[in-house]
Amino acid sequence: MKKGVYGPLFLLISLLGLKIDGGFCQDDAAVYIVTLKQAPAVHYFGENGEMKLSGSRRANHGGFGSLDTSKPSNNSRAGGNYSTFVIRFQNSLLRRTLRGENYLKLYGYHYLINGFAVFITPQQADKLSKRREVANVVLDFSVRVATTHTPEFLGLPQGAWLQEGGPEYAGKGIVIGVIDTGIDPTHPSFLDVLSGTDYPVPAHYSGVCEVANDFPSGSCNRKLIGARHFAESAITRGIFNASRDHASPFDGSGHGTHTTSIAAGNHGVPVNVSGHHFGNASGMAPHAHIAVYKALYKTFGGFAADVVAAIDQAAQDGVDIISLSITPNRVPPGLAVYFNPLDMALLSAVKAGIFVVQAAGNTGPSPKSMYSFSPWIFSVGASAHDRVYRNFIVLGNNATISGFGLAPGTDGESMYTLITAAHAAKNDSERDNDLYLGECQDPSPLNRDLVNGSILICSYSIRYLLGLSSVKQALETAKNLSAAGILFYMDAFILQFQLNPTPMDIPGLIIPSPIDSKAILQYYNASLVRDGASNAIVKFGGIARIFGGLEANYSNSAPKVMYYSARGPDPEDSSVANADIMKPNLIAPGNFIWGAWSSLGTDSAEFQGESFAMISGTSMAAPHVAGLAALIKQKFPSFSPSAIASALSTTAALYDNQGRPIMSERTYSNPDSFESPATPFDMGSGFVNATAALDPGLIFDAGYDDFVSFLCGINGSASVVLNYTGSYCGASSAMTGADLNLPSITVAVLNRSRTITRIVTNIDGDEAYRVSFSAPFAVSLSVAPTQFSIAKGATQSLTVSLTATMNSSLPSFGRIGLYGCSGHTAMIPLSVIEKIASNLTDTS
Repeated sequence: MKKGVYGPLFLLISLLGLKIDGGFCQDDAAVYIVTLKQAPAVHYFGENGEMKLSGSRRANHGGFGSLDTSKPSNNSRAGGNYSTFVIRFQNSLLRRTLRGENYLKLYGYHYLINGFAVFITPQQADKLSKRREVANVVLDFSVRVATTHTPEFLGLPQGAWLQEGGPEYAGKGIVIGVIDTGIDPTHPSFLDVLSGTDYPVPAHYSGVCEVANDFPSGSCNRKLIGARHFAESAITRGIFNASRDHASPFDGSGHGTHTTSIAAGNHGVPVNVSGHHFGNASGMAPHAHIAVYKALYKTFGGFAADVVAAIDQAAQDGVDIISLSITPNRVPPGLAVYFNPLDMALLSAVKAGIFVVQAAGNTGPSPKSMYSFSPWIFSVGASAHDRVYRNFIVLGNNATISGFGLAPGTDGESMYTLITAAHAAKNDSERDNDLYLGECQDPSPLNRDLVNGSILICSYSIRYLLGLSSVKQALETAKNLSAAGILFYMDAFILQFQLNPTPMDIPGLIIPSPIDSKAILQYYNASLVRDGASNAIVKFGGIARIFGGLEANYSNSAPKVMYYSARGPDPEDSSVANADIMKPNLIAPGNFIWGAWSSLGTDSAEFQGESFAMISGTSMAAPHVAGLAALIKQKFPSFSPSAIASALSTTAALYDNQGRPIMSERTYSNPDSFESPATPFDMGSGFVNATAALDPGLIFDAGYDDFVSFLCGINGSASVVLNYTGSYCGASSAMTGADLNLPSITVAVLNRSRTITRIVTNIDGDEAYRVSFSAPFAVSLSVAPTQFSIAKGATQSLTVSLTATMNSSLPSFGRIGLYGCSGHTAMIPLSVIEKIASNLTDTS
């Protein structure tokens, strides 16, 4: 950090009420996250210092009825004297260790983890790491952000919502904590006046609503029941601007408002954008309550220290579900990817009974591109749904090319002259920035007489993604020059990316394909009439007609895995060794999703000033599942986080709306042309089935103790596990990821043969089940028993035997199906990566 920023930083810190011990003089100071060996408050019950483990499974997996899934009361959750003691101890430790030295404590974590974030030098970090009270010292790391029709596509109105009593009751009493870029509290998606039903704030929630100039008193209500912001780590770096980044829970980006509305936005909110009506929007759990914890910002993203503080506070406040459309920027270093402050805080959240949903990341389609790692986190990939807004352009040679654009068509059946921005330039205009000129960002260099009544052709490039150019500005240029319409083609010399469908108030479309873009330009150039001597253009011969794209088309095959959705196998460590954990867990709608937009949202220039936006990403998929999990939690209040995860996973769909296997896009470039059937490393258990998840029949349950045993099974992890969890690893307690009682089986290395056990619990009536299975390539598979009867509340053990039949390093996949006579079905995906049948080293 440069010394020059300390003056403004001191002022900002003072305004935000932070305490500074001394002054800063160290250029090499940074934010570190320090965890202590003493247990956090989530491990503590009562005022007598007794430690009690709650919400965890017994070693023999026990029965569902024996699980302690109750959440502590407000009094015990607040931690009372113990939390106060923890904070005082942290402060004392800092004073004693860094006596007389300058440091700044940013956060004191005490509920999910016992530790703090502190701004210190590497030398001071080394001093802290040598204290016997200190477990880990980790350098703070950066993180990044990763519906009108989707309720219908998911079958909610006639399915899950109907079971809950309709949309006005769906999610009632459940609190979803959203950790993102904040919220616009004035948006109708979050008002409580729209609800005609009883809507009390749940008694188990104890959070508060911050008040600021841009988040005044009264911003919270019975719907939006809590709002806070966390930015201390960003402040110490001198990159936080209180006005631009909004030193409040207010959303200056739009991303948080969008994701929150997907999870729990009100039902029936009109979507009016750019003068067009696109139906009515609803969240997945429209009657659920929302608590917002802002830890991400438009201009710089976010940092783990702030996110962990948000998670810690959300859990202490009493949220039931945490929705994280956030992923780290890199694979965490160290012994295993799971041992980082973010994942370990979320492990404690699961211990507290909180279901955690995280976006898988937008780093696909390459294998091992996952950025959501741990088995206690429900990781969600992104799929397309069946609604598409497509418009068309018909060229003078009768070629029809489709594109995107929420726009009307040209008038009548007339054909209009085509002209590129470069050819419309005035004779005396300077062309030093041809790219900027070609992107139609300024009307002044263009000849109005040439553009008037024609279709203006503009290029788009990575500059649009960076915010240096925008569709909205090009539209202003076209309107200023009285163009009949506008056409955007992909610049062939710039890194490819796809623009979101953009609302346009004049005829227009965006061509998302480089092949189609080339075809349009070839037709245009071939139609130019030039002077034989000078080669000057004497006539623009290319003509076209634009057909509007304001009406949605619902005939597309869906779902399918989007090219950008992160893929498994799950990396076990920074060397990207394969883990015995299936990721992602599931896919959900994430492509071209309508959601609420902040009135000051700047994350997408195309929707700036609008109240709704259509955005894509795994960020949009995760809150779909968070909202659907709220419906499950509403129906089954005693379900553990793993039970919710199981209900979602075992009931997932494996086929699209045409009855064919779900497909997966395989390339970033022209992804629609390169698809193949999705594997568990693309889609996890499959596509979320909201209605079936409310009636799973059987569940696979796992708890905190199981996850600790899994961590103990990692070679050399005993001291790290002790440091993070306070639990000792015994030889008999360790297990591999494949041994966790998850609704999936993943084996990274099958060395000859292996036997795996799964235990199912019947949460419905007495039922008889038959078992069928398909084996992965190069694997012999058997499951016992092949049929069983199970009483309500009882458990059944399943033994899965795997034997490698040949050497292979190629991942292969199978499936185990449990079919009940009363209609329940539980599907278990099976993945085996490396198979070793003998000592031979040949692989195929």
